[in-house]
Amino acid sequence: MSREIRLPGRNGSLFAYAPGNGPSFALPSGKPQCRTAFAAAHVVCDPLADADPLHQSRIDWSATMQYRHHLWSLGFSVAEAMDTAQRGMGLAWQQAQELIGRSITEARSVGGHVACGAGTDHLMPGARVTLDEVEAAYEEQCSFVEEKGGQIILMASRALAACAKQPDDYDRVYGKILRQVSRPVILHWLGDMFDPALKGYWGCEDVDEAMSVCLRIIREHRDKVDGIKISLLDADKEIKMRRLLPDNVKMYTGDDFHYPALIRGDQHGYSHALLGIFDAIAPAAAAALHALDAGDLSLYEAILEKTVPLSRHIFQEPTYAYKTGIVFLAYLNGHQSHFRMIGGAEGARSVVHLSGIFVLADKAGLLRDPEMASERMRLVLALAGIR
Repeated sequence: MSREIRLPGRNGSLFAYAPGNGPSFALPSGKPQCRTAFAAAHVVCDPLADADPLHQSRIDWSATMQYRHHLWSLGFSVAEAMDTAQRGMGLAWQQAQELIGRSITEARSVGGHVACGAGTDHLMPGARVTLDEVEAAYEEQCSFVEEKGGQIILMASRALAACAKQPDDYDRVYGKILRQVSRPVILHWLGDMFDPALKGYWGCEDVDEAMSVCLRIIREHRDKVDGIKISLLDADKEIKMRRLLPDNVKMYTGDDFHYPALIRGDQHGYSHALLGIFDAIAPAAAAALHALDAGDLSLYEAILEKTVPLSRHIFQEPTYAYKTGIVFLAYLNGHQSHFRMIGGAEGARSVVHLSGIFVLADKAGLLRDPEMASERMRLVLALAGIR
């Protein structure tokens, strides 16, 4: 079958496109050594479940775990039950518990590493929610992750953002939780472009003031903080904060726009990675990190820079809809047999947007079988009346 396919453009017209010959880089084996690299992993829903897809989506556990094995095989650690897994946007805490337990068990079977999101999403934000309730919710989820043997990623809390009156409230809540955990955690500062309910986190609208509050908490509890992931899509802010962290605390970039330069670093330091885009570009990211290990900056940049237009496209506004692009690319590459998501989130992006992913993934060498990807793209186009 011909690879050429007719795709919709932004003006409503169709144009012909023929994808290339697949990846142009070799897949490495083993973990990268110079950076710690987490891929935040998506979940696969069960497309045949006879259930309400908006409120009672069921997870295909086999396919979901297979994708984690794919990431571990490329040397990545897995960031589990995070926003990439539609946490708080379709994935409830009850499902997240099973996801965390299964992922930790599977990781042990292959010597993989997994860190798991612990937050307060089973506590609905509201005017009557108290700080005591936020602390109790954090304690419940942190205890569950530690009992399962996982590392905690302490997620930002919508309930805390809603009820906190001042920065000291963040000091109180984070301080209590950090004093209780048994091993260092990864803090997670998620910008409001990823979750509008987190606007003004750390008790401040101004990002620099919020950073000062966060840094104060980290310094006071530095022995309980492995690192912090910030997802602000602002490279200058990340670099500023990176240079102010205690020596033992890592910066994990969550910047899906500027990750090549942030991971490469400068004369003052570098960022490690905890990225949703690494789910989608895992083969390219693994090859690039091994090139960085070898000191081949030219190859590192040549591989990753091709992925940036794809990442910027997937994470375009509204940024929180990026999960749709992540899952779509997994579908194009045959990691799952369908393009269905929990909560019906496959409908969160237009067919024009999805066509852009197809083209940009091809240009980045991320369609592992262009003929299969073309056929799957045709099926999606047919649903939009394009034949």
